[in-house]
Amino acid sequence: MVRVLVLDNHFLLPDGLRGRLTAEPGLTVVGQAATGAEAIGMSTALGPDVVLVGGRFTGGAGLEAIRRIARPPLRRVLASPHLTAPQDARPPGVLALAPAGDREYALGALRAGAVGLLTDGATPEELVAAIRDVSAGRAVLSPDAPRAIIEAVRRLSAVRLDDQLTRLHGLTRRERDVLVAVASGHSNAEIADRLSIAPSTVKTHVGRVMYKIGARTRVQAVTFAYESGLLRAAACG
Repeated sequence: MVRVLVLDNHFLLPDGLRGRLTAEPGLTVVGQAATGAEAIGMSTALGPDVVLVGGRFTGGAGLEAIRRIARPPLRRVLASPHLTAPQDARPPGVLALAPAGDREYALGALRAGAVGLLTDGATPEELVAAIRDVSAGRAVLSPDAPRAIIEAVRRLSAVRLDDQLTRLHGLTRRERDVLVAVASGHSNAEIADRLSIAPSTVKTHVGRVMYKIGARTRVQAVTFAYESGLLRAAACG
């Protein structure tokens, strides 16, 4: 059973949508929080698989809640590539709904640790599919998200860009190729086929890339590829 906790101060889940989610086989809404602090406490107490952050709960409080839920103190200890977190120590996946056109919040939610990002105009079917993907550990991006990220990147500070370029230069040529493929939406199997290497080798490369660039999820790796300019450089040949 996929357990969902909702964070929204404008009643994201009216009875109809709540009923739709609850009626979905293997999915249930375990609670709804109206504040970030309440969501953090309920996340600890209820142990949801997915925390859905409503599109109207933006700003500093919403982003801080995402950070606290997605990256509790224990996660920093277990983030080492040499350790595997026990199942009950893994934080829930965060699925954020961003208001259409709010580029800063979309980028901020991904930086804070959201595994999935949709616009708040997503249909119930899209929402259900995204919840299932996030609960299974798969990254979810709205079709509009990459464009929003690119536009927000244009306003990045020189200091942040310098840091990203330093990390980018730490990647080998093969690791850059793998990161470009990941950011282009290819699966490990597809990357193996494109680069003519074994799937196990792709998995090793992906792990090293994530470690070197400081990304915890594939969504964060995609964000890094856009922000650092790697995808634009690859597209230019």
